[in-house]
Amino acid sequence: MLERQLSHMKRETEQRGHTNKKLLVKGLKRLAVALPVLVLSTYVITFSFLNKETLPLYITLTLGIIFMGITLFLLFNGLRLVIRSVFGER
Repeated sequence: MLERQLSHMKRETEQRGHTNKKLLVKGLKRLAVALPVLVLSTYVITFSFLNKETLPLYITLTLGIIFMGITLFLLFNGLRLVIRSVFGER
């Protein structure tokens, strides 16, 4: 009786699976990098619109847009990795 219960519990844990910790850490690192880049990109875009009369407007606006694209990539990629680590592969 006890052996049957233990084998049943073992099968249940094998079916549920566990969190892939390597993927989870990788996803959290990307999310941690995305946060400062998000703050930096919004600051650079705001700075470029405040200084409309000067020539560096186009340079800072371009940098801000590039940083915003990097931020979006890091956020979505980090969230995708965290979700994959928790729920498993497709």
